[in-house]
Amino acid sequence: MIRFLLRRVSLIIPTFIGVTLLSFMLIHLVPGDPIEVRVGERGIEPARLEQLRHEFGYDQPLWKQFIDYEGQLAHGDLGKSVVTRESVWREFITLFPATLELAACAILFAMLVGLPLGVIAAVRRGSAFDYGLMGVSVTGASMPIFWWGLMVILVFSVFLGWTPVSGRISDAFFIEPWSGFMTLDCWFSDDRGACRSAWSHLVLPTIVLGTVPLATIARMTRSSMLEVLGEDYIRTARAKGLKRNRVVVVHALRNALIPIVTVLGLSVSALLGGAILTETIFSWPGIGHWLIESIQRRDYPVLQGGTLLVAILVILVNLGVDLTYGFLNPRIRR
Repeated sequence: MIRFLLRRVSLIIPTFIGVTLLSFMLIHLVPGDPIEVRVGERGIEPARLEQLRHEFGYDQPLWKQFIDYEGQLAHGDLGKSVVTRESVWREFITLFPATLELAACAILFAMLVGLPLGVIAAVRRGSAFDYGLMGVSVTGASMPIFWWGLMVILVFSVFLGWTPVSGRISDAFFIEPWSGFMTLDCWFSDDRGACRSAWSHLVLPTIVLGTVPLATIARMTRSSMLEVLGEDYIRTARAKGLKRNRVVVVHALRNALIPIVTVLGLSVSALLGGAILTETIFSWPGIGHWLIESIQRRDYPVLQGGTLLVAILVILVNLGVDLTYGFLNPRIRR
């Protein structure tokens, strides 16, 4: 198992280098000068403009800027925001709990709904429920997040008035943030009104962000379960008189989990990508909203550091998926 882990970890280093190079080059292809964007419409002398460019190193050739950036990363320095002058790492840590809370609720929603639906569709193959689920899942996986988010807001917030439109909690409540997770902070504050407000603000973003993973998980669970249910050991278990639920859940579902784990690992990158649009639509103060604002302000350090940190998260999740493979199926380790 240790050799298996070391092989997987050794692949992270070239991936990390490739991500830093790719993110650096793509970000610098975005038109616009971050210093001019920072200055805005205020008048400034050309000499002062050049001084600011020199201060941030933007007067250097791209290859020199990249070498300096790699040197900063080697010392654990992600740089400072051009606009706020705050450390990129500090801003990321401040905003990341909001994104993590939303992504965790979305993937939990997708798993709790998608797994049972996929199992039931496989057990009742060819029924109206099976065809209906597959049709709904294809529709859910095909809907653009920005359109789906606007439709959900229009129905549940505007027409029905059941949920708030944006934010994490109502302005009527002030909760001292000690963990960064609004639902957790409200729970320990013993303010039931604040808890209801936090959960009501979380419902719609969770549904919108979790719809695509839910559809994918349901379809993959159904496909994997159908393959496993046709195996000889399943027929043997049924022949021994085991209850149907035990055969499906204990024997079939566990062996069908490997491709489902793959989908869960891939869903993390999809969640982080979808969070950018979801957080923008619902004004959710997380990493996605932060990166969108950084693009508009041409804040290179924030874009480079934020993209790199998100990529590291995806790499670590994929590593966890690989290790889970080895745990579920020992043959993979060899």
